[in-house]
Amino acid sequence: MPRIPSPAIAAVGLVGGYAVARWTEKRALGGVVLAAAGGVAVREWRREVGGKRAAGLAAGYVAAFAGSHPLAKKVGAWPAVFAVAGGMAGASWAVTRNKG
Repeated sequence: MPRIPSPAIAAVGLVGGYAVARWTEKRALGGVVLAAAGGVAVREWRREVGGKRAAGLAAGYVAAFAGSHPLAKKVGAWPAVFAVAGGMAGASWAVTRNKG
């Protein structure tokens, strides 16, 4: 079975977590999706680039989630979520592409 690229996992976790929270009106359920995808992404990052870089990307994932909240007040919820998801996917791609 082909692997799902870690940048996609991270982006889907951020977008999916928000979507589930919004559509179910249960923030905790969205948090479960966010955390589950984050855990899978961290596992993949660790496999791809090691523990230190995986920890840095994990911190970026949490920062993206946290940063989406104040950004949403300026640009709206969905644009903020898509912006941070794109940024996180880009960061993940850049780090995992340069494995040296």
